[in-house]
Amino acid sequence: MIITLTNGESREFQNGMSALDIAAAISHKLAKKALAARIDGVVKDLNTVIDADCRLEILTFEDEDGKKALWHTASHIMAQAVKRLFPSAKLAIGPAIDTGFYYDFDVEESFDADDLVRIEEEMRRIVDANLPLERFELPREEALALMKDEPYKQELINDLPEDAHISFYRQGEFTDLCAGPHLPSTGKVKAFKLLSVAGAYWRGSEKNKMLCRVYGTAFEKQEELAAYLNQLKEARERDHNKLGRELKYFTTSDVVGQGLPLLMPKGAKVIQVLSRFVEDEEEARGYTLVRTPLMAKSDLYKISGHWDHYKDGMFVLGDEEKDDEVMALRPMDCPFQYMIYNSELHSYRDLPIRYSETATLFRNEASGEMHGLIRVRQFTLADAHIICRPDQIADEFKSVVSLIQYMMKCLGIEGDVKYRFSKWDPNNTEKYINNPEAWDTTQRLMKGILDDIGLNYVEADGEAAFYGPKLDLQFRNVFGKEDTLFTVQIDFASAERFNMTYVDSDGEKKHPYIIHRSSIGCYERTLAMLIEKYAGALPLWIAPEQVRLMSITDRSLPYLQEWAQKLKAAGVRVTVDDRSEKIGYKIREARYERIPYMVIAGDNEVEKGTVSVRKRGAGDLGEMDGGAFLELLLKEIREKTIF
Repeated sequence: MIITLTNGESREFQNGMSALDIAAAISHKLAKKALAARIDGVVKDLNTVIDADCRLEILTFEDEDGKKALWHTASHIMAQAVKRLFPSAKLAIGPAIDTGFYYDFDVEESFDADDLVRIEEEMRRIVDANLPLERFELPREEALALMKDEPYKQELINDLPEDAHISFYRQGEFTDLCAGPHLPSTGKVKAFKLLSVAGAYWRGSEKNKMLCRVYGTAFEKQEELAAYLNQLKEARERDHNKLGRELKYFTTSDVVGQGLPLLMPKGAKVIQVLSRFVEDEEEARGYTLVRTPLMAKSDLYKISGHWDHYKDGMFVLGDEEKDDEVMALRPMDCPFQYMIYNSELHSYRDLPIRYSETATLFRNEASGEMHGLIRVRQFTLADAHIICRPDQIADEFKSVVSLIQYMMKCLGIEGDVKYRFSKWDPNNTEKYINNPEAWDTTQRLMKGILDDIGLNYVEADGEAAFYGPKLDLQFRNVFGKEDTLFTVQIDFASAERFNMTYVDSDGEKKHPYIIHRSSIGCYERTLAMLIEKYAGALPLWIAPEQVRLMSITDRSLPYLQEWAQKLKAAGVRVTVDDRSEKIGYKIREARYERIPYMVIAGDNEVEKGTVSVRKRGAGDLGEMDGGAFLELLLKEIREKTIF
């Protein structure tokens, strides 16, 4: 058989060789590093027997799919260890994720730190035993019989087609329902660590039972694991959920409720600065500001389709069976803006119309999904909807991307996001409007625009909005979890649903296109991202407190108060530390709070009419003329300097 390798070379091998055999024939070093194989584009076990011509890529830990094969095997090793130590534990799912793996267990009591130590010790015994992983398949009834003591596995099997042959992996006494791929044996997992325990609803629904989720990671070498754990320690120090509270950007209260953060003065100021900046920039780019209600009757959401496709994610006020009028807090503001559009007639000359809104929205997130400011139940979105003609759609979409890229440049995050073209899943008609032709047309339209812009993007099935495809800009928090920061969507359904029309040049009424977009995303999520990226040391133009004035003696206080008024008059956010504390203590406190500039004055500065300036990250700048210092500040703020 002819095997085409990664470098394009074609080589002849004997029929019936495994991928691992071929790797060994190519290079002993390659075989030693091999973790999985990609055969004609499909990732499979190294033990897969090849008996026909194909393209073959041997995957190592340097490849994403190679990493995931190792991490997936590590999750099975952990599950085997848990079953040995806690025989009554029921197995749910245990996939590889972007930074390692997890496994969900149904146990009477959640595992604690001591349990994790015991599980790790048992995992080490399984690794040392170097148990081979054997893949086999069974028909449906035999699969159900094999998993008779595992209700979650049985539920997964019952979801498969009746005639499906279902795959399992066996290692020693442990067998798990799994599609793979996996490593040839447990001994290849050399370095691993269980990291944390969390609650997770079965299948992500709060209607289901809460399971115990154990997170872990694994590497080929102990030194690689040690480096990762050190990186993780540093990430925890940057975690906005920790740092944001310590620096008093936000807090939470059990009395108020989960997913409802309370923004403290610093956090509120940052969001005010950002929202004013966004609203001014959008106005300069032709957007019209609107403001719409926080709730509406269910009738509105039934027209938009949210009632059918998104009701479980909404806060519904009332009971349809008992009440004449059922209301719901809005999870998005688009239907409200459509009603503004429909309040008057429109000509083709009126388009495009760009409605923008700083919108407070509500989404009933599952309790296990919420985290700090990143995923909450109430949030504020820099939202807008562009209503345009078909001949305007490409230019309007490109203008939105340009606006978002400008916002990212001002925030200093251009290199921290990746573009994702989010498409529908034709097999999930409950989640999406079932109109394959419209989906195909709209997705081809968006793909053409993205390619014309020249964006480097990945495609993701099943991530679209229910009414159309999206361009999502994804970012990772300090722990590697990916979330959407910005989004741009093309909507093929809403204009017809709401009977939104314009009179075209031929005198006929037509439905416009609609672009949904967020220019800076959810403000709370953006604040969380900024705290983590800058470890709390926000750029000067965003910082809630830009300058802190400190007196060495009480005699210099009137001088500093006068300077504070001058800075405030120029638009600088400034405070005066007039406490009777030593100057060293005041400096240390300001440094801890990440204040961009500290201004110090004593008798010497008062006499000369100068100020002593310290800059965050740069240290002592020495004495400066007050006017020169003010100009330095204003220039940095005006140019939105990041460092």
